[in-house]
Amino acid sequence: MDAACIDYKETGFFSQTVIDYLNDVPELRPFYSYRPTLKGFAELLENKKVIADRNLLADVLSEQYFRSAKSGLPALDSSELVGTQIARLRSPDAFTITTGHQLNIFTGPLYFIYKIVTAIKLCRELKEAFPDKDFVPVYWMASEDHDFAEINYTNIGGKKVHWWYEASGATGRINPDTMRQAINQYKGVLGIDGHSTELGEIVETAYTQFDKLADATRYLVNAIFGRYGLVIIDADDHRLKASFSPIIERDIIEQNSFKHISAANEKLLDLGVHIQVNPREINFFYLGDQLRERIVFEDGLYKVMNTEISFSEAELKQEIATSPERFSPNVVMRPLYQECILPNIAYIGGGAEVVYWLELKGNFDFYNVDFPILILRNSGLVIPKEAAAKIKSMELSPADLFKSTDEIKNNWVKKHSSHDLSLSEEMRELERVFEKIKLHAHKVDPTLPPSAAAVQARLKHAMDNFQKKLIKAEKRNYHTRLEQIEHIKEDLFPKNSLQERTENFGLSFVKWGHLFIEELIRNFEPLDFKFTVLTE
Repeated sequence: MDAACIDYKETGFFSQTVIDYLNDVPELRPFYSYRPTLKGFAELLENKKVIADRNLLADVLSEQYFRSAKSGLPALDSSELVGTQIARLRSPDAFTITTGHQLNIFTGPLYFIYKIVTAIKLCRELKEAFPDKDFVPVYWMASEDHDFAEINYTNIGGKKVHWWYEASGATGRINPDTMRQAINQYKGVLGIDGHSTELGEIVETAYTQFDKLADATRYLVNAIFGRYGLVIIDADDHRLKASFSPIIERDIIEQNSFKHISAANEKLLDLGVHIQVNPREINFFYLGDQLRERIVFEDGLYKVMNTEISFSEAELKQEIATSPERFSPNVVMRPLYQECILPNIAYIGGGAEVVYWLELKGNFDFYNVDFPILILRNSGLVIPKEAAAKIKSMELSPADLFKSTDEIKNNWVKKHSSHDLSLSEEMRELERVFEKIKLHAHKVDPTLPPSAAAVQARLKHAMDNFQKKLIKAEKRNYHTRLEQIEHIKEDLFPKNSLQERTENFGLSFVKWGHLFIEELIRNFEPLDFKFTVLTE
């Protein structure tokens, strides 16, 4: 693939806060630790305090990761490499680069893939810069998330593939045995239904041979990325939660996260930042089979909403001590949990994630946990060969594609029309005429020039409208060519959104195989912070 890069600001799809963070605007510096640069990583590595139990982490990962081998499934070619990566985490010189996402079926939108590719590529760059250290890319499965409606579909080739099922509780614990219709539909859109292809076999095995969606997702993601050294973690684990239990107990009782994150949000609001998440007084759910409900403090008791479950403070402490896995952090506490159980130095997320992490640093400071370097994941636009040919014939640049359809059309017509569609010269002549009129009017009556200026403004407005009519008339002469612009925009920006936020990776993977992933790794530059346009 050929690659071209443009500034995120030029795309029009990223918030001002994200742009300010990338540009090192001073006002945001109190809300993060180190800059997302090699220098920033050097400083963090110099000062990093790892509080994670490395041996416990490696033991849990080994048990989770090779569950497929225990169930009699064929071992993946990457298993040995993954085992090596997990073993590295026992060393004090090994660190993780983490990204996280929900358990979207069939991996969901392309940015799921882009997050992981960014983590893999960043690990390679850090290893080159700091050869005495090891860096392991980690995908954190949001297996405790309970919003099934956000993960039970994917869009591919303009069609929506839906898993029709009523589910409750943590999505990682759902049995995917009702996915047959969705699997068949997905394979049908890919054109591989009834045919033996790599992706078809991966999907079949993942969603038919495992009893939990978390295990199915691990198998699927490992089949794609295991060969690149990715390690996948499911933090829904008794032992990992036990290591976090002192903070669970303290935060529920003292409500520290509510205090510190609320204070940060007030300061960010003063800077004009759009707040992504708001903390609650208690930022933990109570977790069970088909149950994930908020914990609230009412009438002197800790109650689990929509249930009859409640605890006194003493009973709550006992429950946390004996069954910490039943306490699930929400969106503002999950990052702290992550940084407590991983030797992590960077978190890779999308624009909204980067902003909500900025809300959290005060809480990290309170609990004396190192805040990771925030990395905006790489974003990309993949242009198929057919569309690339049309774009080339239309003489459009990568940056042009991110403009509105009307702006692209207007610019194209102005550039290619044989007629002069601009009235700028005429407007300059009118300005000269009106300067004379104003001077003449002033000699007659000093109060008249403002009236002449008002007439001039009305005439300019009329001329602007007439210029638009000229362009519109010329557009009719180029109807076929301008229709191509509409089709290009509709294909590459479905529903006027970024391709990566909608389209699944499946069609590209069937077409390119692992070469698609390798091209992404080759072309993405995690620390350059540019939007990448890839052309087949």
